[in-house]
Amino acid sequence: MQIIKYMFQPHGDERGQLVALEEVKDIPFHVKRVYFMYDTGEGVRRGFHAHRNLEQILVCIHGSCKVLLDNGHEKKIVPLEKPYEGLYVSNAMWREMYDFSSDAVLLVLASELYDESDYIRDYDEFLKYIGENND
Repeated sequence: MQIIKYMFQPHGDERGQLVALEEVKDIPFHVKRVYFMYDTGEGVRRGFHAHRNLEQILVCIHGSCKVLLDNGHEKKIVPLEKPYEGLYVSNAMWREMYDFSSDAVLLVLASELYDESDYIRDYDEFLKYIGENND
């Protein structure tokens, strides 16, 4: 499994830091949806799904968290700890976000608008989907 982390260019001076993201230039797709998670309670795990088509970039813009990625054959844990670092999550990739610091804010840039039919929320269904689409 290939893990793709993007290192975004911070721009800063004595006033602080700024990171600008431009679709297709810094993000490998057109951004159609942006959302963020915060105030995630201790011990809470989020995600537990994959997407048929949607791609994402996850950026922990404050604090830290971990992301478990699972392509149906192998699993990898990726820490997100820097606000200028983005994790690319392809479609057909099971994801779970966890171990959120108390101050964590996880920003998600998505390639598609919300569509419940694009979600695979059952792990066994995900494995079946992977098997059918990798033949």
